[in-house]
Amino acid sequence: MDTRGNGTGGWSVGLDIGGSKVLGVALDPSGAVRHEVRASTVRGLDGVVSGAVAAVERLADLAGVAVGDLSGVGLGLPGVVDVAAGTVEHAVNLGIEARVGLAALVAERVGAVPVRLENDLNAAVVGAAQFVAPHDADGGRDLAFLALGTGLAAGLLLDGRLRRGSQGAAGEIGHLTFVPDGLPCKCGQAGCLEQYASGSALDAAWPSRTGAPAPAEVFAAAAAGDPRAVDLRDQFATAVAAAVRVLVLTCDVRHVVVGGGVSAVGEPLLDAVRGVLDRAARTSAFLESMRLAERVTLAPSGVPVGAVGAALVGRGDVTA
Repeated sequence: MDTRGNGTGGWSVGLDIGGSKVLGVALDPSGAVRHEVRASTVRGLDGVVSGAVAAVERLADLAGVAVGDLSGVGLGLPGVVDVAAGTVEHAVNLGIEARVGLAALVAERVGAVPVRLENDLNAAVVGAAQFVAPHDADGGRDLAFLALGTGLAAGLLLDGRLRRGSQGAAGEIGHLTFVPDGLPCKCGQAGCLEQYASGSALDAAWPSRTGAPAPAEVFAAAAAGDPRAVDLRDQFATAVAAAVRVLVLTCDVRHVVVGGGVSAVGEPLLDAVRGVLDRAARTSAFLESMRLAERVTLAPSGVPVGAVGAALVGRGDVTA
């Protein structure tokens, strides 16, 4: 499943459909992002289909091409995606529980254009590889996209191929035990990593005082010397660093790209996580040899990597 585009296709559209918003891009035949749109997500099957169709039509109009002339449409979305069948189920944040043929439903509305689905994290890791590692000696073929959002999970690109796993659960590291007998998790376990290294974990531990997102408040208060915020920041960075170690020491990825809502904190987050990894390396020659801190980077600011990856999926650059 080679993810490197050959730049010979026509215009394509990719949509990153999340629980609150839809981000869409139009890629020109060379693979460059030329147009972007943003819209609110309408929950439920009808709302998701209508929103996707409207975004595709708007992007095609901006590109000056007929929808029928697009080389493909890709949809990246949460849930359990069957790529071959074009179905999704358990997309709870979208209000879709039962298995539905979403690709076919959208295709019926947009005409004779290939419509392909992909899990949102898989789309994101494909998109991230185009920006973070295009000039690596290995062509960006070993990379993980670590999403710090409501939950915690990763998309994996290994040897240039998406690693979905036998049941589509590859990268679900948020449900590894981090603290034995720790905080309860909605998955039914206790002490899962996402209870300590996610946006919802910070929301629960730090009720907003100003209306700003909890991660931004925590890191700003820590920088100002608030002892409780310092403790929470350090605990959070330790948990994220544990996620980085899992990804590198199991898959030996060259890059761990940190994205998701919490990544908006920016360099203070990156510095905190790298600091934890550097301190651990000083106590272990093995960890020092792994150069973990050097492998961690932030997703490029302002770049909708999920939508870009979805567009590459849509035009067939990610094929089985």
